[in-house]
Amino acid sequence: MRILCIVLLLFITLNDAYALCVNVPKANLRSGPGTRYERTWQVFKYMPFKRLARKGNWFKVIDVDGDIHWIYRKLVTDKFKCAVVKVDKANVRSGPGTNYEKNILSPAFKYYSFKVLKIKGSWVKVEDEYGDTGWIFRRLLWIQ
Repeated sequence: MRILCIVLLLFITLNDAYALCVNVPKANLRSGPGTRYERTWQVFKYMPFKRLARKGNWFKVIDVDGDIHWIYRKLVTDKFKCAVVKVDKANVRSGPGTNYEKNILSPAFKYYSFKVLKIKGSWVKVEDEYGDTGWIFRRLLWIQ
């Protein structure tokens, strides 16, 4: 039983270590590890990714849709969790539940990214790049 707990803890730790968040206002994603490769997508602060590999100063990452890109390592961090809306639109509420009013961020459209501040049951408290906060139903987000 003790070995199983150690293996499980190691798996959880390693899995979380591969989560990355954009920590600059804008970042270019590339088709390969360098600026000479085609830009595949431009994303904004707090966009989450899962790290797959590293080549020099570049990380190979996977996005919410399962697409593969490369990003320069200084444009991302693993110091906090981030989330992105994975559905067409998500209501953002003033508290953790549908009984709370929608706030100024509502609705948040697909690919809008946030820093995760807190998780309370099925609800996630998020902050956007401008410092506005709200709560989103967890199943509407991809969290890394």
